[in-house]
Amino acid sequence: MRFFTPFQSAIRSFASSIQQRLVAGFSAPNSAALPSSFPADKAAGIRGVWIPNTDCKVLTSKELIAEAMDFLADTGFNTVFPIVWNQGFTAYPSQIMREKFGVEIDSRYQGRDPLAEICVEAKRVGLKVIPCFEYGFVSSYNSKGGHLLAKKPEWAARDSSGNLLKKNNFDWMNSLDPEVQDFVLGLMLEVAKNYPVNGVQGDDRIAFPVEGGYDEKTVKCYREQCGREAPSDCKEQHWLQWRADIITEFVARLHREVKAINPDLLLSMSPSPYDWGLVEYLQDSKAWVDKNLVDMLHPQFYRRDFNAYKQLVDKMIERQLSGQQVKCVSPGILLTNRGSKYSITPELLLQVIAYNRSRGIQGEVMFFYEGLRDNGNALAEVLKKGPYAR
Repeated sequence: MRFFTPFQSAIRSFASSIQQRLVAGFSAPNSAALPSSFPADKAAGIRGVWIPNTDCKVLTSKELIAEAMDFLADTGFNTVFPIVWNQGFTAYPSQIMREKFGVEIDSRYQGRDPLAEICVEAKRVGLKVIPCFEYGFVSSYNSKGGHLLAKKPEWAARDSSGNLLKKNNFDWMNSLDPEVQDFVLGLMLEVAKNYPVNGVQGDDRIAFPVEGGYDEKTVKCYREQCGREAPSDCKEQHWLQWRADIITEFVARLHREVKAINPDLLLSMSPSPYDWGLVEYLQDSKAWVDKNLVDMLHPQFYRRDFNAYKQLVDKMIERQLSGQQVKCVSPGILLTNRGSKYSITPELLLQVIAYNRSRGIQGEVMFFYEGLRDNGNALAEVLKKGPYAR
């Protein structure tokens, strides 16, 4: 297995290229010198944190970005995952979005390029950058598909009643449609080509709700390929796996095309826990790992007590992964949920990190940045003095 080979080597060309760009002035998106490999302290795995553009102000100014990068480096993190695709808009100037939808960037960032700013400031303090495409195949949140489906209604996913596919208030594009896949793939490759990043990340919405696939095009394709009608039971095994395999094929294509840009760029994925993610969202993350389609896997183990977290880790190691495959895993840990009053306690955070290490898991990714700053930076101080101490 070569999952972590890029993560264990030094990116000498990246250091020189970004230094040259800082001297010459950073202007993106343009063709960029890309990292040749991925640096890290060999004694540590991923120490990552997601930086969203909702419930978080980091991306709203260059000054806040610089301050956040200083803070994270001082705390002991080594990787940032800024969210650059959310609610149908990008956090960088996108030629694809301009051409297809007439909207180059999220209006909050007009006249700026937050992703370019993060690349500069993260490099300055030695942090790696892996942009996260949080919304994946989702078009909007409880907005009837938003501006994407208003312009491209044929991209809408459909449930068995023919309605726009919604799950947990998220409105879905048809993840199985080649044109939709080309669009999402294009956004991810656009960043991989034009920015000095260390990789790209698909979130838990590089997926498809199991209730979907009942649009005319998909039903016809299933009939022609399989010689049978799509069943009304959305969880019927053959129908479920056929659709999951299409998502796996997309991940394979994404991996192949990212590596064609630069073999040392990483494909990072953050799915729901297996096999719930397969049954509910057609994410066959076991197949992704078995087929070497991902370099890093960050299953969202967002549990609020230790035993629940431990059960997910044990199940993953004992039933999903084997041997060296564990090296590609850095689970997602929930620090805070702004939709509730939940915040992880320092004791629980230390406990789950210690359990990760005891099971051979060398890293984790925190959701999300603002949780580190709550209560006078309490969680950050615990990490800095404990497992992330230099």
